[in-house]
Amino acid sequence: MEKELVEFIVKSLVDNPDQVDVRVVEGERSTIIELRVSEADIGKVIGRQGRIAKALRTIVSASATKNGKHTSLEILD
Repeated sequence: MEKELVEFIVKSLVDNPDQVDVRVVEGERSTIIELRVSEADIGKVIGRQGRIAKALRTIVSASATKNGKHTSLEILD
């Protein structure tokens, strides 16, 4: 569920939605969502002083906590 949420939000933010790649890495205790976007759109996903990235991480964390999981978001280059 968190994967689709991140994908929907990020695709609406960037200029190249077809280059958005979201992968889920399951671990023993937690789940990591890896996000890749084009180099031109990385600034739009991170935002000024990391505000958009922080907001995305907050949304993912809240959604995962609701389901009783620990999930984090990583923005990859």
